[in-house]
Amino acid sequence: MNPIDPSITEDDIANFLANTPDFFERHAELLATVQLSSGHGVRAVSLQERQAGLLRDKIKLLEGKVVEMIRHGQENVVIAEKLQRCTRNLLLTAHARELPSTIVKELKTQFAIPQAAIKVWLVNGIFSQESFSTNIGSDTQAFASSLTTPYCGVNSGFEAANWLPEPAAAQSIALVPLREAPGQPAFGMLVLASPDAERFHADMGTDFLEQIGDLSGAALSRLLPRTDAQYQR
Repeated sequence: MNPIDPSITEDDIANFLANTPDFFERHAELLATVQLSSGHGVRAVSLQERQAGLLRDKIKLLEGKVVEMIRHGQENVVIAEKLQRCTRNLLLTAHARELPSTIVKELKTQFAIPQAAIKVWLVNGIFSQESFSTNIGSDTQAFASSLTTPYCGVNSGFEAANWLPEPAAAQSIALVPLREAPGQPAFGMLVLASPDAERFHADMGTDFLEQIGDLSGAALSRLLPRTDAQYQR
């Protein structure tokens, strides 16, 4: 047996095999003689068996990913159906002053949110004494306009938490600005809260909350002042 050149490294051998795909065709007997760890114990197996085991592991991993994708797809279908029901009930709300309570009711019912509240400012004068348009601090209005995405996290004593029926029970909170269109100042804010400190957390995605904010903002824009020209458009 010829001694192995010590200058040849494992990388050299790996590169040779990678670049010489017909090597094992010319030396097929090696496939049966090479013994490797099974990967699932101390038993030695042939190279073919080890490759088959690796393929089985990859297939199991892919199957798990497919199952996860199906589960996410099913969850998205359920969410879309709930959002559609919310939208339908908003469209069926005849009187504008009933919209805030309708939104709160729909979110709590459809998405099992323990607490929710809405406040709207700069409203048409006929709504200025409604509960949803009073007792709103200027700092809160400015804070809502500063939000480019919904805030999710712990309740750090936000004034908006006091809009909830039970502020002390709000361990986690989501604050969703309401706008007529992206980039415009907020004219209201939606508050969602839970006694579960992890229900609304800083690392959660906000795409769904943004959709809720867009839908709510469009519906609640009926509470804002309108000029004759805007009514005619």
